[in-house]
Amino acid sequence: MRIAGVGFREAAGIESLRGALMAAGGTDGIVALATAAEKAQAEALVALAAELRLSIWAIDPAALATVTTRTWSDRVASRFGTGSLAEAAALAAAGPAARLVAPRAVSADGMATAAIAEGVDR
Repeated sequence: MRIAGVGFREAAGIESLRGALMAAGGTDGIVALATAAEKAQAEALVALAAELRLSIWAIDPAALATVTTRTWSDRVASRFGTGSLAEAAALAAAGPAARLVAPRAVSADGMATAAIAEGVDR
């Protein structure tokens, strides 16, 4: 099971999210999009999920804070307690035995990030 984790600024549009996801490796095998619970209802994310016919998994802040990420952003760390929202959301959603198959990639406009994790099917 592959999960795409996404992080994004409030002003990010669907193009930013789509661009980050494509930069991380695309949609092949992706079964869901994951992000912080507080971002799960963002208009751009909901639109992308509908376009791709994927569900959105909202990850609890406490779960995000327990994930060690390959990449690091001080801004993200101060807000979510982890180095990369995209990586942490993907890994948390994919389960305890998950591994990162695509580290954080950034959209061309710098407004969104995406990472892909693979875990055991639930």
